[in-house]
Amino acid sequence: MNPVNPVNPVNPVNPVNPVNPVNDPAVPVYATLDALGITYDKYTHPPVFTSEDAAEHWAAIDGTKVKNLFLRNKKGDRHYLVILEVSRQADLRQLVKVVGDDRLSFGSPERLMATLGITPGSVSPFGLIYDADRRVRVVIDAELRGAARLIFHPNINTASVAVSSADLERFLASRGNVVTWVRLG
Repeated sequence: MNPVNPVNPVNPVNPVNPVNPVNDPAVPVYATLDALGITYDKYTHPPVFTSEDAAEHWAAIDGTKVKNLFLRNKKGDRHYLVILEVSRQADLRQLVKVVGDDRLSFGSPERLMATLGITPGSVSPFGLIYDADRRVRVVIDAELRGAARLIFHPNINTASVAVSSADLERFLASRGNVVTWVRLG
């Protein structure tokens, strides 16, 4: 048994921050991963809003800790989900050159909710399950390719899941969004 407060599979309600399982944003994520045959481990913890907050709760989880940035271009007509290792910094000016767009900035909480159906602090690639139009372009640091396990939130900041990078790629392929692996930072 993992010492990081694994979720009881019979009762997926977070004991630290109980939510109604019917309204739990993680439930559709787990259902999607299950349907794809993706193996994952899930953990609960108190709410976290930054990767720095999550570090304390992720310390005992075997896997690469990542952060996810939801960005938009200057006109607001293109959106990006940038995934990189938690200690790395995303140089937005360099990223503009990589993606071939104009100036990038962080998307507002309202834009995040409208686009990926999630709130700040819960950003992860699993929000793509709500991007039916495949409007979000995913940019992943190439350093993460081949990682044994990657840690993400399942669309809620009171839980985390660990999946292999190969399974992340399978999940992303199932969504149909444009995905680019590039060296960031």
